[in-house]
Amino acid sequence: MIPPGAPIVTAAQMRAAEEAVFRREPQLDVMERAGAAVAREAARFAHGAPILVLAGPGNNGGDAYVAARLLKAAGHDVAIAASGEPGTPAARTMLERWGGEVDSLYRARPRPVLVDGLFGTGLTRPLERGIAPVFAELVHAARFSLAIDLPSGLATDSGADLGVPKGISATLALGALKPAHVLGTGLERCGHVLLADIDIPVDTSWRTVTRPKLAAPGPRAHKYSRGLVVVVEGDMPGAARLAAHAAMAGGAGYTILACAGDSSGGPDALVRHRIANGDDLADFLTENRIGGVVIGPGLGRDRRAEGLLKAALGADLPLILDGDALTLLGKSAAAWLQRRNAATWLTPHAGEFGRMFEGDGDKIAQTLAAASETRATVIHKGADTVIASPRGEVRVLAQASSWLSTAGTGDVLAGTLAAQVASGNKNAAETAVWLHARAAALAGPAFIADALPMHLPQAISECL
Repeated sequence: MIPPGAPIVTAAQMRAAEEAVFRREPQLDVMERAGAAVAREAARFAHGAPILVLAGPGNNGGDAYVAARLLKAAGHDVAIAASGEPGTPAARTMLERWGGEVDSLYRARPRPVLVDGLFGTGLTRPLERGIAPVFAELVHAARFSLAIDLPSGLATDSGADLGVPKGISATLALGALKPAHVLGTGLERCGHVLLADIDIPVDTSWRTVTRPKLAAPGPRAHKYSRGLVVVVEGDMPGAARLAAHAAMAGGAGYTILACAGDSSGGPDALVRHRIANGDDLADFLTENRIGGVVIGPGLGRDRRAEGLLKAALGADLPLILDGDALTLLGKSAAAWLQRRNAATWLTPHAGEFGRMFEGDGDKIAQTLAAASETRATVIHKGADTVIASPRGEVRVLAQASSWLSTAGTGDVLAGTLAAQVASGNKNAAETAVWLHARAAALAGPAFIADALPMHLPQAISECL
């Protein structure tokens, strides 16, 4: 579980926010608040069981000493094991305030409840060989384990595995989420993510996806005012029909399938319009009531597909590019998309993203660079879906249903997005990603993509 609408900051941003607070109040006061938050959560889950607190050399260890002292004062059976002497003045002060025995990490005996305060935000190198196996054994032996800020062995800004063990039950993020809570290995190793407000303001345009607020159509609404979506059919008609069905169920008032022949299947309310080639599509897309165009699902990669894509790119209409359209653009995506005046959305999965963009860094950094380069909103799909706008805004959806890993679900997302774009939703990408994930949750296990659109109306009802 990831807290919705929560701020996300890098290690450097968190340090800057902390330093700003330390100029107004003592660092020790902030550390006391952090430790108190840890103690509250540890007590909530301990149910009176003995607790082992692990303390590292940095300020994460300082938080651990505070938590241990407060837990002991509240009557809990608490032991502390440290990986070494405190390396910061604040942590040394908190060790002195603890005033009790501190055992060596290597002599620590397992206890039912474990609090991990070895290394938190800022870790950039792998855990030492001696620490990693001992820590893993203590986590494995515990009935419940709580990590302070981040599980030890997790890279803060990328979620890379630096020796983090499996089995952490919960992680208490302090002040704000970090990228590792929602990216990479962190998705599997953080357990249940909690967020503690410790009065450190953070300035960030990065947040987790939250449930949108939508409104029912007004009394004067009609099919065009609710949004006209055009979905372009290609070599695999089923993919385009999935996107069209999703657009209809996702709130569009009118959906047209631009197809080459007598396309069959799909809802009867789906309107067909014949197009033979790119020229036909270009002429059709001059219709000024069109609010969004989807091209790419099942498009194909032949000459005809290229012609259709060029026509869509040349139209001065909001455009959603998915599937084969992304592959056809490839490394030339920025050159094509920078020429457009109308808004563009890209919905690549990891493979498509790699064929389009080059770059290093974590998934957020890569997606931001792609959005800036193309001047498009990029929905970088996956278990950790990252949405980045050209303005530098980021939304992350983590821990969506793993049953979304089946063919056709991306087509449904493209259609859902088109419905929100055509309706004029300024937060179309975040809304579509939330609705898509919620529909998957409502569909339950082992669903097929055809079932997803049927659950979109219920997902929308939860947002009204």
